Amino acid sequence: MGQMIELKSADGTTFSAYVAEPTGKAKGGLVVLQEIFGVNSHIRSVADGYAAAGYFVVAPATFHRVQPGVELGYTEADMGTGFGFKTAVEGLPAPGVMADIQAAIDHASQAGKVGIVGYCWGGLLTWRSACTLKGLSAAVPYYGGGMTAAADAARTPTVPVMAHFGDQDHWIPLDTVEVFKNAQPGVAVHVYQANHGFNCDQRGSYNEAAAKLARERTLAFFAQHIG
Repeated sequence: MGQMIELKSADGTTFSAYVAEPTGKAKGGLVVLQEIFGVNSHIRSVADGYAAAGYFVVAPATFHRVQPGVELGYTEADMGTGFGFKTAVEGLPAPGVMADIQAAIDHASQAGKVGIVGYCWGGLLTWRSACTLKGLSAAVPYYGGGMTAAADAARTPTVPVMAHFGDQDHWIPLDTVEVFKNAQPGVAVHVYQANHGFNCDQRGSYNEAAAKLARERTLAFFAQHIG
């Protein structure tokens, strides 16, 4: 359904992004942020799914500044490789990858109001985007690793946010989710009987019931704030 294009950040960096377009007029724009596994077949299928729901979708390659063309699977080796790329990106001088996400938001805005959704590391970047970037109308982080830690939990979102977590997620302890909820009373927090990565049907942690309910809630949230 979609295709890879090249986008340019404010600092002149060019990077790739997967774009999926709806049939007919778009309800709005949507930025989809990858896990630590690149813009792989799963993320492309997520983007296609949101396009089928009526959105103009942009999924930027957020590893591009340290390694272009990353497309990993979900083995232990892939996880180690992806974590290494994520650590390298997180270590870039500011604004680093946030500039690329801003360029993706700007590109998506041709379809109207823009929302952002991300998974795993992309969930953390979605939260940071909701607090620091321009041109967004709503944000939905899924199990954003690190967003419940003190520094990120203290950020202030400038747009409506809905967050999804799993109660069996050993990467994001439930007590930190409770602290986040208390610190962010304006954020709609949903907790599922599920593990980290429950939305990804290519992972052993996939939970169909949780993924279906979270997607329904996400689409309703975007319909409310984007169109």
